[in-house]
This record gives sequence, structure tokens and C-alpha cells, in this order.
Amino acid sequence: MVRSDSSKQGKPQIADQVAERIERLIVDGVLKAGQALPSERRLVEKLGCSRSALREGLRVLRGRGIVDTEQGRGSFVADLSRADNTTPLMHLFSSQPRTLFDLLEVRALLEGESARLAALRATDVDRLLIKRRYDEMVAAHENLQSHDPREHARRDHAFHRAISEASHNPVLVHTLQSLSDLMLSTVFASVNNLYCRPAQKRQIDRQHTRLHQAVIEQLPEQAQRAAREHIHSVRDNLHEIEQEEQRLVRATMRLEGWK
Repeated sequence: MVRSDSSKQGKPQIADQVAERIERLIVDGVLKAGQALPSERRLVEKLGCSRSALREGLRVLRGRGIVDTEQGRGSFVADLSRADNTTPLMHLFSSQPRTLFDLLEVRALLEGESARLAALRATDVDRLLIKRRYDEMVAAHENLQSHDPREHARRDHAFHRAISEASHNPVLVHTLQSLSDLMLSTVFASVNNLYCRPAQKRQIDRQHTRLHQAVIEQLPEQAQRAAREHIHSVRDNLHEIEQEEQRLVRATMRLEGWK
């Protein structure tokens, strides 16, 4: 595909080629948002270009808002989702409690498909990373006193993120990542409200185990079903908690004399 910002003669400039190769690393998840780019020497070595071409390529990426450079700290992959997260629509999504259940519907669809693809496409390295994130999550869950709920939520989210990355579908991965702040809020809601309830915690642990095993054992249909059932279960449990809270509010109002 020819870029519109290629050279005037219609041939990509070396700087454009360098920029495109770095963009590919970002799209493929090799370089992640906020991550520091390798040193100039290492990039020149890996990309097989001159220092001047590298610097010009980074200038192109800065112009596109893909790379940030800070004096004395070097270059970093920009937070590519920040623009979306500051729109009025995203603010409304994050401010309305009902969005939680809408988002869980989207998670069930997207994560079910990412789990299916991960079971089909994951490499040995992907499976190693998924297992690592799973083991970290389990270790944190077994010692609930050592971490705050948000830390549990981050580990839970990291496990699901590792599975999505193993789908090797950059569009799916980045679509999920663009919702990361909102998704993390749903995971936090799950951890904060469900892990303190023994029955629900055991259920979530079993679901994570089934999802992990299905992906690791390369069982795509089981992986998709496990991911969807997990999200649907979280949704149903949170809906029941919401109803319990509403009943409690009504009972408290009667107790306080709202007759």
C-alpha cells in the first residue's frame, strides 16, 4: 500500500520505510504504548538503516503522533488511545453505571473471539506468556491480604490481555486496548464486588482455569465458550448485586420512616 506522504516521485523515502517498520512493531504489539524505544544504536542495527534515516523516521512518527520524545529520556510509543478517551462520548460511557453491562456484552463478543483465535494461533512464546500472567493472577488471588483490589483487577486484566495478544489479530488487540480504561473498570467492579464473596470467587477461579486450559491445550471452541461464559457470569452476578443493593435501599428507607 502506497502512503500519501511518500516522496514526491512516488517512491517511499528511506525515512518513510523506517517509520513504517517501527509502526509495524507497534501494531504487532512488540512495542506497546508508553514503552521506550530501543537505543538509537540498537534501532540502527535492527532496522539496517543509517542514523540520519532513523532520526528522520522518528520525526515522521512524531508528526503522526505515534512517538513522543522527551529531552534526556529518549523516545516512547505514544498513548495511542488518549484522544478517544477524552471525547465527550467516552466521558459519558465512563460516567454512566449502565455502561458497565453494555461493556460486558462487548467484552463477551470480542474476548470470546480473541480466545478462539488464541487457541488456534498462539505460539509457544504466547502460551508461556499466558501461563505467566495466569500464574501471577492465581498467586495474587490466593493471598488477598497482600494486594489491594485494583492490583487484583490489573492482574486479571493482564491475563485477558495476554490471551487477546495471542490472537495475532492487531485490529482486535487494539480495539480491545482502546477500551482498556473502561474494561479495567469492569474488571475492578468484578474483583471488588465478587472476590469478597467466597462462592463467586470460586466460580471466577474455575472459569479462569477453564479458559486458561482451553487456550493452552489449543481447543478453540472450548476457549471461546469459556471466555463468553466467564463474562456472562460476571454480568449476571453484578446484576444480582445491583438488585440486592436496590432492595437494601428500599428496606432502609422504610426503616428510617419513609412511609
